[in-house]
Amino acid sequence: MATATPSSRAATATPHPTGPAIGDRATGPWLVAAALTLLLLLLAPRYGYHRDELYFLLAGRHLDWGYVDQGPLVPALARLADTLAPGSLLALRTPSALLAGGAVLLVAAIARQFGADRGGQTFAALLGAASGVVLATGHLLSTTTVDLVVWLAAGLCTVRLLRSGDTRWALAIALVLGVGMVNKLLPALLAVGLVAALAIAGPRRLLRDRWVWVAAGLFALLAAASLAWQAVNGFPQLGVAATISGGDSSYSGRLDALLLHLVIIGPFVVPIWVLGLIVLLRHPEWRGYRALGWTWLVVAGIVLLVGGKGYYDAPLLLVLTAAGAVVAAGWAARTRVRRAVLAAVVVLTAASNAVLLLPVLPADRLPGFVVAVNYDGGETIGWPAFADSLAAVYRELPAEQRQRAVILTGNYGEAGAVARYGPQRGLPAAYSGHNSMADFGRPPDHADVVIAVGWSRPEQLRAWFREVSFAGRVDLRVAVENDENGGPIWLCRGLRRPWADIWHTEVRHTG
Repeated sequence: MATATPSSRAATATPHPTGPAIGDRATGPWLVAAALTLLLLLLAPRYGYHRDELYFLLAGRHLDWGYVDQGPLVPALARLADTLAPGSLLALRTPSALLAGGAVLLVAAIARQFGADRGGQTFAALLGAASGVVLATGHLLSTTTVDLVVWLAAGLCTVRLLRSGDTRWALAIALVLGVGMVNKLLPALLAVGLVAALAIAGPRRLLRDRWVWVAAGLFALLAAASLAWQAVNGFPQLGVAATISGGDSSYSGRLDALLLHLVIIGPFVVPIWVLGLIVLLRHPEWRGYRALGWTWLVVAGIVLLVGGKGYYDAPLLLVLTAAGAVVAAGWAARTRVRRAVLAAVVVLTAASNAVLLLPVLPADRLPGFVVAVNYDGGETIGWPAFADSLAAVYRELPAEQRQRAVILTGNYGEAGAVARYGPQRGLPAAYSGHNSMADFGRPPDHADVVIAVGWSRPEQLRAWFREVSFAGRVDLRVAVENDENGGPIWLCRGLRRPWADIWHTEVRHTG
């Protein structure tokens, strides 16, 4: 893992801008990326669907240019995977495993541009592969996985622009971010951060460069489809953002967002990415890349100010980690003890994050602290049993009422679970007003018998139905504390008003 220190490399730095000399290409990161991808593929079938994955499958059946909470890219991937291999978790999660491997290569490539030699690049790749954000998003089909690679690719192009001074790299940045807008609107946040950082730290001449302006036009053109859908539909993502800002969503709230920054890569890696931030902002040899440090400060500041989710800026933490890895590898090259310290950082980070974020422990004996730390892990357990709990209530209905019955769920994952497992159990169709589920259809007019799940209190249901009674509880048959296990199931009869009158005005909700 030996490498030269940044100061020693400054002597051979490229003239524009001043900075560490570029490192030689290494094969180590490719081996690390391949190993990570293989591990994720091996673990893909364990546990079950995540709530969001069930939602993506439903959204894939209703393809559109946009949705309340996302773009069309991941639903299209979910539909493709389920068409090629119906019901296969391995097929559904293969894109994320491949993207996670790509993220590792991008972290190593950024470190190489910062001057890491072969050992330093491999060290950066190991930190990326062991990081919580790469492991968690690489295991599940997620919009965040795509977003991670988009931001890292844009970060690499930004480093190339700052190193070479060739402003045509701005076109690559615009292309990457513009394509990323088909997945989520968050790349626009990175674009804002980059522009603000250039205005603060320079080089400000880039803001006047013609290629940068052409790039801005390209980004606007590529983002037009996503923004047009949002505009036509009244910018529903603003409503979702408001819900997140209010702390009514997982990983949201300013305090949670702040704390997540300390664990999302790994607690043992915090000193390394903080070191990366320091050298980017303070060290003369790195002054050409100072805008990258300010980009994270601006973006993280916006996320905390508006109450966004703490993982939004996680890709930039990996950019800082790549910078810190260069310095740390140079420090460790001097003695075996120091190399042992960095090896321990990798091993401890990989081991702790694997236990917390990957399905390596038995689902029926999962320690409570795992779900307490990894909310998403709990949401991959027990969906077939969830459907069984609803089926038990449905079978108790008189035959005449079963013909008029539907299921109303509080969130999109519960509706997706019924769509996935309900037909084998003879369940009726499930509907939900959660996010874009409200646009996928409402119950038929004759449906006046409803099995409601995902509603903790019956008060809201009583505003819609004349009779609301307790019918049982969800039993996932494992001791996992997630949003579904032990939740009440309500039996509702007699609509007070037609579905058409209440669906979009009252039943619909975001979050």
